[in-house]
Amino acid sequence: MSYKNADLDLPIFYNNRELSLISFNERVLREAVEPTNPILEQLKFLAIFSSNTDEFFMVRVAGLIDQIKAGFTKRENKAGLTPKEQVSAISVEMTRLFRDQYRIYHAMIRKLGYHGWRVIHEPENLDEFERYFDKFVYPVLTPMVIDAHRPFPMLSNKAIHVGIELTGENGEKKTGFLKIPDLFPRIMYSSHKQGFIFIEDIIAYYAHKLFEGLTIDSFTTFRITRNADLTIQEEGARDLLAEIERELKNREKGAAVRLEIKGTVSPSLLSLLQTELALEDRDIYYQDGPLDLTFLFGFVKERSKEEPSLAYPPFQPQQPACLKPGENVLAAARKRDLFFSHPYESFDPVVSFVTEAAEDKNVLAIKQTLYRVSGNSPIIQGLKRAAENGKQVTVLVELKARFDEENNVQWARVLEEAGCHVIYGFPSLKTHSKITLVVRKHGKAIERFVHLGTGNYNDQTAKLYTDMGIITSDQAFGEDATSFFNYVSGATAHPTFNHLSIANEDLQNDLIQLIDDEIAFHQKHKNGRIIAKMNSLTEKSIIKSLYRASREGVQIDLIVRGICCLRPGIEGVSENIHVRSIIGRFLEHSRIYYFHHNGEEKYYLSSADMMTRNMSKRIEIMFPILSTSVKRSIREVLDLQLMDDMKARVQNNQGNYFPLKGRTLNSQLVQLRLAYKRSGNG
Repeated sequence: MSYKNADLDLPIFYNNRELSLISFNERVLREAVEPTNPILEQLKFLAIFSSNTDEFFMVRVAGLIDQIKAGFTKRENKAGLTPKEQVSAISVEMTRLFRDQYRIYHAMIRKLGYHGWRVIHEPENLDEFERYFDKFVYPVLTPMVIDAHRPFPMLSNKAIHVGIELTGENGEKKTGFLKIPDLFPRIMYSSHKQGFIFIEDIIAYYAHKLFEGLTIDSFTTFRITRNADLTIQEEGARDLLAEIERELKNREKGAAVRLEIKGTVSPSLLSLLQTELALEDRDIYYQDGPLDLTFLFGFVKERSKEEPSLAYPPFQPQQPACLKPGENVLAAARKRDLFFSHPYESFDPVVSFVTEAAEDKNVLAIKQTLYRVSGNSPIIQGLKRAAENGKQVTVLVELKARFDEENNVQWARVLEEAGCHVIYGFPSLKTHSKITLVVRKHGKAIERFVHLGTGNYNDQTAKLYTDMGIITSDQAFGEDATSFFNYVSGATAHPTFNHLSIANEDLQNDLIQLIDDEIAFHQKHKNGRIIAKMNSLTEKSIIKSLYRASREGVQIDLIVRGICCLRPGIEGVSENIHVRSIIGRFLEHSRIYYFHHNGEEKYYLSSADMMTRNMSKRIEIMFPILSTSVKRSIREVLDLQLMDDMKARVQNNQGNYFPLKGRTLNSQLVQLRLAYKRSGNG
């Protein structure tokens, strides 16, 4: 059936945002059974799935439940589902995926057995565990028993608890709770290293020591997920740092949105938990195994050291092709644009860009945006050193970076104490841009160097995320960077740029204009082509523009790792659009936008996905690539990803994803090999 003249607002043309996110997490889960992944890497994907779904419930599901409680019934603007319909569909899908997750987990545990590792379910006849319980665990545990004088306790977000039903000597029924303390390792290894046991199983086995004179009738392990999205009242808040610190303390007290139960639970305990936590049946998930599989991150890290053959071969990010070994970054950037493709190429030159500037006696100022940085950030150390050396250092620290708020509050204070001028951007908007400006005295003039990128200034994630960036001394970019920092500091209301396009000012309209231009070129020359790589695609106005381009015959390839609300392959609407998602060893994070433009070939990199939040609720930057050689490097990556038939999954016109059959090319592996070859180590 053709929808050539159909209204592009019809819900059948769109995937629901939340269900598309679940689909992404399902693709992550499928990597846990991908035979080309070593067994420890398969386990890591199980942990990633668990971590992703925790955040999904704490933020996305929590928001929908808030809407339901508020009586909000309006349908969302794409697939047309109400909040209640979305939560119901989420419950069905997540129940299915959790069942798959634990089926895979148990299969992985059996495989571990072939390598000499097994799970010990009960510590019977293993005195070492009883000694550990008596010496370390018993003194720390505090049972919380409910009775007429003791109310239902506050149960922490994401912590593992046990509910214990008890009978006293007089037949009185009681209920007690124990929180598994975070200070204990989640798993303990036997002294002979023949297996490991979960801390909650040790506690369960010896729990009778905590309840002398009482009989334990039932013992149930459970875990609560709470609403953890911060509500920051910025306007009127005299001190944003203090406001965020207060909200962080409230994160543990948010409304419950999910209850996970290991195995079965007695009706009386279930009724108590459900009533006290105000949960619906749809919010309860019965898991067939240990709760919170994120413990596998630590397990994989430890086992990889002992048995590296069961993990990915080690990889060292290589010397970037744009730099000679030991070459000064500022001196090189004065001669040519520098291009970096992480993690295949080292992040060190980006760090050196800051640290060299900090020590250069002719550098007058450094300005930088920070969204997420590592725990022991060399970037932070470089900025502190610059301030100590008398440079004018201005840092925009985004305090509202979700789940990094506490870390960023700390860094803001550290930078201020070092003498840096710290700013926090706009109320109600997150500054997600990745930009650094270095201003240097050069003779009787000044010169400006600019770094622009798609990823955070985080030396640790730069080893795991695929991102791109440039360092340039181009005068127009330098002027744009100056205007940008004047804008975010409040000195300029609506800046005019030579090259940059920023959200929430004009980025959305500029992208739509680029699509419209491609339509016009195709109508005249029949050579329209768009390639866009991003993390997620949700903005409806951009999706509709892509649909219009497809209707005109423009050929469109979308490489969208995560959420994709666009449905490809619908006759008369999107038959010229192809969508693929690549999930592999590295997290695909770069945002690349390409337009054929009748042979002029425009390439853009951006901090922004084509998402509503990036277009309207964040400060973002999109910037053009002007260097011909850099364009070639970016096109090579795009072509490899479009040829990938091992890690790519393609979306059909129903919104479902399927693996390809060829299985001949892994784009990430090819890029690894190319990086080695270019550095002379191949």
